[in-house]
Amino acid sequence: MEQQSNYPESINENYNNKIAGKLAEGNVSSNYENKKTKIKYDYNIDELVEGIITNNTPILSKSITLIESNSSKHNKLKQELLKRVLPYASDSIRIGITGPPGSGKSTFIEALGTHLTKLNKKIAVLAIDPSSTISGGSILGDKTRMENLSRNINAFIRPTPSGGILGGVAKKTRETIILCEAAGYDVILIETVGVGQSETTVRSIVDFFLLILLPGSGDELQGIKKGIVELSDMLFINKCDGDLIDRAILTKANYSSALKLLQSPTEGWKPKILTGSAINNKGIKQAWEIINDFVDITKKTGTFAKRRNDQSIAWVYTLLDEYIFNKYMNNKIFKNAKSDIESEILQNKITATEAVDKLINLLGI
Repeated sequence: MEQQSNYPESINENYNNKIAGKLAEGNVSSNYENKKTKIKYDYNIDELVEGIITNNTPILSKSITLIESNSSKHNKLKQELLKRVLPYASDSIRIGITGPPGSGKSTFIEALGTHLTKLNKKIAVLAIDPSSTISGGSILGDKTRMENLSRNINAFIRPTPSGGILGGVAKKTRETIILCEAAGYDVILIETVGVGQSETTVRSIVDFFLLILLPGSGDELQGIKKGIVELSDMLFINKCDGDLIDRAILTKANYSSALKLLQSPTEGWKPKILTGSAINNKGIKQAWEIINDFVDITKKTGTFAKRRNDQSIAWVYTLLDEYIFNKYMNNKIFKNAKSDIESEILQNKITATEAVDKLINLLGI
């Protein structure tokens, strides 16, 4: 029988590396014991894999929690899990959705997700919430905002704190996508924390990138939008209803003109602009038709597969950078010299560049 845990399902690195939940006991498992409560958490790799490929939602959720663990004790288990479920990963469509606060990203996702489930599609929503820089906590309110979709048996919503990571995604979003695909989800929707010059990492893990905008937002094009617009495969001008219809039409015209000056982020595809109202379900069907056209065209030209391949290789080097950085930061020589060098910086004895050179030279690099 499954033993309940007092810890939240979704945690971050500031949560003392505790893992929520306990999976059923088995012969092959990784044990983690909480020193305060003396509760032992057993992770049976066979049961995890079986639960994922049979779309057992509680097991999928706990597997994602394991993937999100920052404890080094779970590294081997995580890699074994990913390796074993990878052959089961479905041929999904990965869609990144971003936009400024208040643009209606969650409403759009709920409308699109509901539409897709009616087409017998299985939907996974990975909603990334911003983490507090003070407490490390996160509201994780997307299940509340997507109330109807969260009750749909063909939809899976996983809110995850960003952990302070720039780029609009969480540290383990890539691995979570693999688990969801292995569980048989046809469409993976990734909602980023917001929009800005740094909110572009999601482009590197999705097939299709969608930007949600508000009517009358054309004036901001010279500000935060250009970096995102030039990465977008489609722009959806939301809340196009009532008194905002005329403004939405003008906004569409402004962005249509702007797109002519920008190079398409996807070879062989011209970015599309659509107006609609997610709350009134206007434009949702058309948005999905555009995404389908995109997939058909890019698969025929080979761009779809090439992007996936490029992303896989880029992922390797991203992980390599992280590994090297962590190894370096945890080196004893570095740790011993760190406080002295920081003191020299604060006393204006050395520059930041000199500090870096000193630290690197300590390791003989």
